Amino acid sequence: MPAFPERWKVSAPELIAETFSSRIWKVTREDGSPAVVKDLKPFDDVADELRGEHFLAWRRGEGTVRLLGRDGNRMLLEYAGDRLLSQHLAEHGDDAATAIAAEVMARLLSSSEHHPPPDLQPLRDRFVSLFRAAKADRDAGKDTLYVEAAAIAERLLAEPHDVRPLHGDLHHDNVLFGPRGWLAIDPKGVLGDPGFDAANMFYNPLDRDDLCLDPRRIAHMAEVFGKTLGQSPRAVLDHATAYGCLSAAWHREDSNAVDENRELSIAEAIRTVRLSL
Repeated sequence: MPAFPERWKVSAPELIAETFSSRIWKVTREDGSPAVVKDLKPFDDVADELRGEHFLAWRRGEGTVRLLGRDGNRMLLEYAGDRLLSQHLAEHGDDAATAIAAEVMARLLSSSEHHPPPDLQPLRDRFVSLFRAAKADRDAGKDTLYVEAAAIAERLLAEPHDVRPLHGDLHHDNVLFGPRGWLAIDPKGVLGDPGFDAANMFYNPLDRDDLCLDPRRIAHMAEVFGKTLGQSPRAVLDHATAYGCLSAAWHREDSNAVDENRELSIAEAIRTVRLSL
């Protein structure tokens, strides 16, 4: 069993999840309330997780779980609950889940009297893999969706609607319901146009391609998130297209053709809806 800092006064650790980057323990605090310890493993992109920790500290629980303590690469976090937004979608429908996501997004983007962390990742740096994939295709004489998406991303980066601290990985399994309502977990800590935070929602849940490829759903999400962000549906869809191709580029770098092709197919569906507006 793990030995957590004595000052945290936690007990009864229970491993509830493990990913390539971390182990997640549910623990009991001194007052009997639950909490979570996120124990990061040594991996290539640990800085991503640490920026996310700084984002949580800055938000102070507004739209996110609260950061209760830190010890090296371990974080003591508020227990957000055990009901995922993806579960709510399965029971109450996609439109209900989209409305909740928009509410969480608005809270995440609400102003703060505190200075944001200085180490947030600029959105241009986030897009490096997409630009790399597009260059490779251009150099090979291929006019692909990567090339088009990179041009869209360049335009969005050059003319941002706004620049704010962003969650960076908002999707149905990173939004949970608990004692304080719906909260976001696992931010990446990015700095850029808020449209980026809406983009990943179009590609989730991962096991619902029937939804992700549905033109009606794509158009509805663009309308809802556009109102939340004060942007046009077309702008939201541009962000979604660029993000999907970025995600596909990450999968290409991992030699994961199945997930790369999935992301590209959804990005193409989003692009088709965008062209119809």
